[in-house]
Amino acid sequence: MELPRNPTRAVRIGSTVIGGNHPIAVQSMCATHTQDVEATVEQVNDLARAGADVVRIAVDSKRDAVALAEIRDATEANLSVDLQENYRLASVVAPHVDKIRYNPGHLYHHEKQKSWQDKVRFLVEVAAANDCAMRVGVNCGSVDPAQQEKFPEDDSISPMLASAWEHCELLDSLGYTRYCVSLKDSDPAKVIEVNKRFAAQRPDIPLHLGVTEAGLPPDGIIKTRIAFEQLISRGIGDTIRVSLTVPNPRKTEEIAAGREILEDIAEGRVRSVVDYGRDSLNIISCPSCSRVENENFVELAQQVKEMTAYAAEHAITIAVMGCRVNGPGETDDADLGLWCGPKFVNLKRGSEPLGAFLYDEILPRLREELDAMIVRRNDAGAAG
Repeated sequence: MELPRNPTRAVRIGSTVIGGNHPIAVQSMCATHTQDVEATVEQVNDLARAGADVVRIAVDSKRDAVALAEIRDATEANLSVDLQENYRLASVVAPHVDKIRYNPGHLYHHEKQKSWQDKVRFLVEVAAANDCAMRVGVNCGSVDPAQQEKFPEDDSISPMLASAWEHCELLDSLGYTRYCVSLKDSDPAKVIEVNKRFAAQRPDIPLHLGVTEAGLPPDGIIKTRIAFEQLISRGIGDTIRVSLTVPNPRKTEEIAAGREILEDIAEGRVRSVVDYGRDSLNIISCPSCSRVENENFVELAQQVKEMTAYAAEHAITIAVMGCRVNGPGETDDADLGLWCGPKFVNLKRGSEPLGAFLYDEILPRLREELDAMIVRRNDAGAAG
């Protein structure tokens, strides 16, 4: 089946080119600790052998940056670096990677006296000088606060779009067009809507598609498939990642799942899109990555799924996040949220913190909150 493709510009990332009618690229991200050079090189090369066109690595410190230089020397894979709060590390890591990913919402965390425009100009100078592509990575849990203030609290899509379009305009004005954009959410319906709206206004810009915190397979693959089917079949999407909560040795499953989804869409093997998560329990959990501070997070996500099976018919969202970087913000939209630290799991009801609990204490406490929520909703339904 010949699929339509949006007329996006071509963007080179090392030996891979996305957009411009090139094949849709498949990506993944290392879940090893970056400073563990041997383990990270092994995972990078495993992912590349599995068919990853680009492999992303997190760099949060100067020590990570030093390790990245060693990793670069030990692999020929196309590398992308994930910059979070510390955008200034770009100048240290750029000589060793093919793409820099930055989050507009995180540009506010350091050097608050400096405008985000000046920070982006710095990133552009660094990227251009080091032959790097860039990704503007807009995430539902860490949206530009200045944009968020402009829209109603229940509108999470418009601030993401406004932020993305604003950054694209600045990058274009600087003469830097070697970039792509991603707009991610844990809700497949929102991923579909936000990417459709972005592509309608900027069909020239390549899009990286993904459902953030998709969770454990097979549910995480199904959520991602739902979004990808609806977008790729409309010509939207130039590179993808299937974000799964899996142990490190199984990280290549992200590549296999991505390739299978693309093949199925091309062959017309698609499933109908349901109103996912609105009439049944929805467990979301972030993909395992190097920021996870306790590997018990993966097991906990599985335990939460098993423990809550009795509530399958209730339209309640439970988020299980693996670190303090994205966890606090990205659990706000869930009915019940857990974000994991080294020794404690933080429990939330919506945006309200309920306390921190040991890993062996959290499941009974979560069940109490889930049962109470079910009772409240049933009572409200009966009263209505």
